[in-house]
Amino acid sequence: MELADRLGRWSTDRGPLYVLLARRLRALIDDGELRSGMRLPPERKLAKALAVGRSTVVAAYDLLGADGRVVRRQGSGTRVAGPETVPARETTHSPAFLQLLEPSADVIALACAAPGKPPPELAQAYRHIAPELAAVEGDIGYHPTGHPLLRRAIADRYRARGVPTDPEQILVTGGGQHALSLLARALLRPGDHVLVEAPTYPGALEAFREAATVLRTGPVGLGTVTSAALAYVVATCHNPTGTVLPAPGRRALVESARRAAVPLVDDEVLADLGFPGTDPPPPPLAHYDESVISIGSLSKVVWGGLRVGWVRAPVPVIARLSRLRAVHDLGGNIPAQLAATWLLRDLDRLRERISQQRREGHDLLVAELAARLPKWDIPTVSGGQTLWIRLPHGDGASFAQRALRHGVAILPGAGLDASGGSIDRIRISFVAEPHDLREAARRLAEAWRTYEPPDQPVAVSPPLAI
Repeated sequence: MELADRLGRWSTDRGPLYVLLARRLRALIDDGELRSGMRLPPERKLAKALAVGRSTVVAAYDLLGADGRVVRRQGSGTRVAGPETVPARETTHSPAFLQLLEPSADVIALACAAPGKPPPELAQAYRHIAPELAAVEGDIGYHPTGHPLLRRAIADRYRARGVPTDPEQILVTGGGQHALSLLARALLRPGDHVLVEAPTYPGALEAFREAATVLRTGPVGLGTVTSAALAYVVATCHNPTGTVLPAPGRRALVESARRAAVPLVDDEVLADLGFPGTDPPPPPLAHYDESVISIGSLSKVVWGGLRVGWVRAPVPVIARLSRLRAVHDLGGNIPAQLAATWLLRDLDRLRERISQQRREGHDLLVAELAARLPKWDIPTVSGGQTLWIRLPHGDGASFAQRALRHGVAILPGAGLDASGGSIDRIRISFVAEPHDLREAARRLAEAWRTYEPPDQPVAVSPPLAI
């Protein structure tokens, strides 16, 4: 249900649930997201979607009716009241993004997989580049394609991985999500078909949704690419399943995209997070065809606050992205890019330590959940940041609401699956401090003990825009 997605973390504050629900609905009405005359879901249907009693929704609607936000009439349901004064606007419905927009100190945040603090190497990088920055002359600081030193360092890293790359094939962005948004705006038009994996990274679905595209789905790894405006895949440390596409599958995927003349995007944001001791991943998709568009970022291996990512693509694509980038912000943060350049010189050593930390978090959370929730299906992974868990009964959306009321934010699987599947799945990040992972497992076990599935599975509306 789309409204349930928009409500986000409505139940995390203190107070009666019906008051919290009414407050969140009031904010959506006042912000123009719920427009005048829009019919709200029936009480029983919304109650099922939110895993609350019908009386909670009835009382919330009554509060909204009392202050004039809604009109309730027998036979015609509950509608938003008042003249339409604020136009509706596109906004994120992803619980992962809502966790960033609506943080709570009382909630263990395992919906958004990102390190909770910067490594000491980041502060060292800024200290290292300070004299270099102080000595800058004749540079106004606007570089829409990115600082030349960083573009060269990124190109060198691709060449070391077997992908011939010139600096002119690199565009520096404000992170991986920024790269996705730029590609969507530059390459897609409303109504275009985009081929994605089911499931996949929810941020990609949000970017394609904002571009008003039609999403078509294939299995993880996609297999065969057919007619589409764009194909998007996470070939290494797949988000959310953690799988790695083998070399034969990579070659077949690239060849099918070439035959279909479909631009192929390889999201490598998690590619550096394979666990120590596991087999190294095959070469990037661009190794098999230089026309493949690659996305990278330092946000997962270093820190989310270092907003430095990139696109590697043919020069004409980079030129198009650069013109679009210049219109929006003239270029990125130069001190951050210089720091990133310094970090890339010894990134493998940092990556090894961070990957070991991820493995320890993975092993700890898997063990805690297996001990407390033995009926859950919890596949282990060989890298990445998330577990893709199948629930023995019920659905991920209603259980995620229950978990949130017990102080743990997780992602329902249906929100990552544009096919409408994965209803019985949840995604949980293992990127957290050990004490938080143990406490999260305890809270999830308590939430599961009190969880009563709705009569019908609660389906999260897949993020489609037509």
